[in-house]
This record gives sequence, C-alpha cells and structure tokens, in this order.
Amino acid sequence: MVGLIDCDNFFCSCERVFRPDLAHTPMVVLSNNDGCVVARSREVKAMGLPDCLPYHQLKERYGDAGIVAFSSNYALYGDMSARVMAVLRSAVPEVWQYSIDEAFLDLEGLNIPDLYEWGVKLCEKVERCTGLPVSLGIAPTKTLAKMASRYAKRYPAYRKCCVIDTEEKREKALKLFPAADVWGIGRRTSNSLAYYGITTAYELAQRSRGWIRAKYHVTGERTWDELNGRSVIDVEEMEGNPRKSIVTSRSFPAMITDVEELRSHVANYAARCAMKLRRQNSVCSVVTVFAQSNRFREDLPQYSGSAFHSFMTSTATISELVEAATALVDTVYRKGIHFKRAGVMVTGISSAAAVQPDLFCYDEARTLKLRHVSAAVDTINRRLGADTVMLAAQQYSDRDESGKSVRFVNAIRRALKSPDYSTRIGAFVVS
Repeated sequence: MVGLIDCDNFFCSCERVFRPDLAHTPMVVLSNNDGCVVARSREVKAMGLPDCLPYHQLKERYGDAGIVAFSSNYALYGDMSARVMAVLRSAVPEVWQYSIDEAFLDLEGLNIPDLYEWGVKLCEKVERCTGLPVSLGIAPTKTLAKMASRYAKRYPAYRKCCVIDTEEKREKALKLFPAADVWGIGRRTSNSLAYYGITTAYELAQRSRGWIRAKYHVTGERTWDELNGRSVIDVEEMEGNPRKSIVTSRSFPAMITDVEELRSHVANYAARCAMKLRRQNSVCSVVTVFAQSNRFREDLPQYSGSAFHSFMTSTATISELVEAATALVDTVYRKGIHFKRAGVMVTGISSAAAVQPDLFCYDEARTLKLRHVSAAVDTINRRLGADTVMLAAQQYSDRDESGKSVRFVNAIRRALKSPDYSTRIGAFVVS
C-alpha cells in the first residue's frame, strides 16, 4: 500500500497559520508581480471565482465581496512545506516529496492493523504540529492513492483519510471519478477519451490493454495498469528524471519600453535557468528568449517575439547563458512596443557528466574556470541569500534606500506580501 498526502489549499492555509483571524475569510494568493490568482480558499471557490483570474478583474468584479488577497510568499510556503515533510518522515520510513504540498508515503513493511484510523491520526498530527490541514489517500497504487486523496479532501465524512483496500472500493471509486481528472491524463488525452465515450475512470479501466496501448502508448498503459490495481510507477524512476526543459518567465510590475531594462530582466531569468540546470547536474545546448506585449491592452500594439542560440558545447555556467540570452534581446526587442512579459527557456538538456565538447573552439581551461565561478556563486547565494553575488548584467537601474541597485527579488511587485513569519525573527513585532 502507498499513501498520498496533500495539503488542503496550501498557500492560503500557510497564510492562515499566522493569521487565524482569517480562518473563514475568502482569500486568494496572487502570482508574481500580483498578476493573477494562483490559489483560492474554499470560500472563494464556493463563490465561483475562477482560477488564474487577473487581479485587476478580481477587484472590478468582486471589490465589495470581502476577499483578502496576498502576494506570493515562497519563503514562507517552502518552510511550511519542509515542516510538513519532517512530521511525515517521523511517521513512515520513506517519504517522496512530489510537489511543494504533496508527498507519497511508502507503507510497505509497516504493521498497521487499521489503515484508516492510522491515517486519520496522521492527518491530525500534521495539523497539530504545523497548523496545516491535510488529506490522505491510501491505495495499492500511486494513481489510486491520488484519487483517494481527492475523495478525502472532498467529503468531510472521511475525516481527511480515504482508503481503497478492496476490489469493491476500487470499483466504486473508479465509477465516481471523472476520467479527465485521473493523474497522468492531460487535456489532449481527456478530449480523446471523451471522443470514444469514456467519461469515468472505471470506463477507462474496463478497456483492453491492447486498445489502450494502441491509442495512448506506454504512458497510457501505465495509467491503465495503476487504475486496475497494479503498481507500475516507481518513485525512484520519477525522482531520478531531470527536466527536459526549464523555463523562467514572469510578468513585469509595469510595462517596459526600454531595451536595457528588458535586458536586465532577461539576464536574471537566464541566471535562474543556469542555477536550476546545475542543481539537477545538467547542461543545455539551446537557450531561447521570448518577450510579449500586454494582451489585455487592446489600445496598444500587440507583439510576441522569440529568438534562440545554440551552444557548440553544452553548458550550465551563468556567464555563458546570461551572455547568450542578453544578446538575443536585440533580436526580440521592438521599438514602440510596451512589453509586459518575458522569459528564458533552456532545452537540449543532458547530463553534465557526459558533455561532448566542440572539436575546434573548445577551451578546456576557460570552461573549467567558468564552472568554478558558477559553483562559487551558487554557494555564496545559498549561504548568504539570493543575489548576494550576481553579474553586472543582472543589476537594475533603480536604487533602493541605501543607494544600491535593486535586486531581482525586490524588482518583483509584491505589495500584499505577508511577513516571513517562519524564517525571520523580525517578522514578529511585539507591541
């Protein structure tokens, strides 16, 4: 048996831990630069407010509805997530964190007489230790455990824990679960399933293996196996796969027309992509830069452009990626366009342990030096804080109160951000 624990309305719940006065108040959390709604409390969902709604439209439509909005506070959310995982690791021998608010639990070998009562007590323990409500699904496979956690979250009678441990329970759960909501079923696949008249997970599981493999290949067959109670998705396999592409993209606090200001944003995005590459011990062969105007401003000219650069030798060094990305800005920039969003994407990702150098212009000494510099930058910024050390191209023209160039983390608009309660002692003010 395997468990899947999921924090309920995670971002909103993190804010409520330190703001208990908002326990039943409609609440949303916004994306970077306070652009769109990325998290909604249960009360907001009941009001019918859609996800990804632009914040300015939220204020126009629901201005008097008493909805409290917060800017994203990832320092707080990351620390609260770590606390949840620490509690889980004290209860089971192995925990695999699937996302910031989800984790699989390996229950194999545990002598648990009553899985349901054990699960209820584990959820109560997590909430008691962290203040965050969680839901737990337990089943023979990871896909069924994800399904069970949805039932545990949706129906209060489950007391936050749903167990699928019999064939009768499995069939009942499948019959009530939409095929489009099954873990691993994307939009294209769900549209295809609807075309063939498959609307529930049970109808999908009843199809033959040959039909599934012919229509949806190996990935569809794995989902089909999991729905039928056969565990075929290994945690180690999912955990060990590096990302095939990495994107850093954000909307700007205000529209940009100056090419140098756009270049500074792109430099920071490229630096973040380089850091993520090194974190998973990878290199890339292609970097792409894209920039877009504000599609909501129909009174302004619309534009969307992109350009890419291919490296002769794959790299993950901050200097090479930032240099290539900032040079591409001249290609995507258009005078007179009010840019609202830009981003950097790296592709052609492979292992850093097996780099094939270019035959004619590879400089081993220079490459080794750039790698050492990037490693040193990572170490310093990890120990002393983001942007402690950065390239000159990453600096913004704006200055803070001390006269220093505004850092990337401060160049993002977060007017409604809550204090970093769990990581900074100064967040608490005693009156």
